[in-house]
Formats: sequence, structure tokens, C-alpha cells
Amino acid sequence: MHTPFARSAMNAIENIAASACYKSAAAAFCLVLLAGCSALPSPPNRPVSYDFGPGLTSLPAADRRASLPPIALADVEATGLSESSTAVLYRLNYADAQQLRPYTLARWTQPPVQLVQQALRAQLGLRRPVLQDADAAAQARDTARGGKLPAVLRIELEEFSHLFTSPAESTGLLRLRATLVDPTPAGETLLGQRVFIVQKPAPTPDAAGGTRALAAAARQVAVEIDEWVAQGVK
Repeated sequence: MHTPFARSAMNAIENIAASACYKSAAAAFCLVLLAGCSALPSPPNRPVSYDFGPGLTSLPAADRRASLPPIALADVEATGLSESSTAVLYRLNYADAQQLRPYTLARWTQPPVQLVQQALRAQLGLRRPVLQDADAAAQARDTARGGKLPAVLRIELEEFSHLFTSPAESTGLLRLRATLVDPTPAGETLLGQRVFIVQKPAPTPDAAGGTRALAAAARQVAVEIDEWVAQGVK
């Protein structure tokens, strides 16, 4: 038979043991929870967006700008490329040159056709007024009063990719076809057509390097087209 003192001591021991078990169970639960959280996949990285940079930060002096006839720049079209896609594309020329691959975590801020058109408009606009096709069409009524419709420049973008010649060496490759026509009431007269191919070395073998190289290629091709148009539009 247990005395009251003995029963009190036994109850105290049981309470201490129960408390220890509860704390151990709680600690074990926390460890399991932390382990489970650490095993969860981390949130996916968001794609990085690229464009061609800020563009012109100042205009040339007025006396350095030639006054050339206006030109109508049609919307740039893509041949074999999606006109709405903003994916940054690359090719492994040393492995499978026929396959265009998109970078998973890289995007253009706009489809490349729009970025190329912006680069062309900025460059052409340094020496002449640049109109949209719709603006040029609106001037058609002026031909009855002796006015002349501006020449129309059409661009087909054929290739715009980060081209790897080896795992460490790559370039930004831009290829397009430019067509210059003179619209008349009787139809269009071809003034010239030319394929432009520009490659710029990529500073790094990744999306960041590829987009920098492609932006540089777009700026160079805009300058070359500007000079070509100046020779064809008098």
C-alpha cells in the first residue's frame, strides 16, 4: 500500500516523464517538418528579358544630318521564324546545326521582328523622314496633285540566332533580305534587293552574351541598309 507521499512522488515522476516524451515528440515533429521543407523544390527562376539597349542617347548635330527623301518602312516579316515569339534562340553548329533551340530562362522584351524594325527606324530616321506603310498609302491622294509616293523598304528576317561554333566560341548571326520598291499608280518598280548577313562575336557563351552579339549585329545591319537605301533612293 502506497502512502500519500509515495503516490505524490510517483505522480511527479510520471508527469516529468510525460513532459519529456511530449517535448521529444514535438522536437522530432519539427525536425521532420524542416526536412520536408528543405526537400521541396525551390521556386523556378524567372526568365531574364533582353532588348537592344537604350539606343541613341543624343541626336547628331543638325549640320551633320543630310536631308534625304522620305521612305516608307513596311512591317518587318519573318521567314521561317515565329513573328510573335520572344524566345532567344541558339544553334549548336558543331553538333546539330539544323535545330533551333530556345533558351529556357531568356526572353526578348518584344519579338525580334519588332526590335529589328525599331533599330532600322532609328538609323534611317537620322537622315530622312521614315513613314509607316499606312502613312505612305495616305499620301497616295497627293499624286493627283503632282506629289510622289515615297519608296517602300520591305525586310524579311531569315535568321536571328546565337550560333555556337564550339562550346566556347559563338556569334550572333543576323540574316535578312531587303527589298526596295518605288510605288507608282501603275504598280511597283523594283529599285533593288539584297541579302545582308552580319555576325558579331558573343562575349560570353550564354544567353547574355548571345543577346549582346545579336543587338550589335542589328545595329550594324541597320547602318549597312541605311547606306544601301541612300544609294537607291534619289
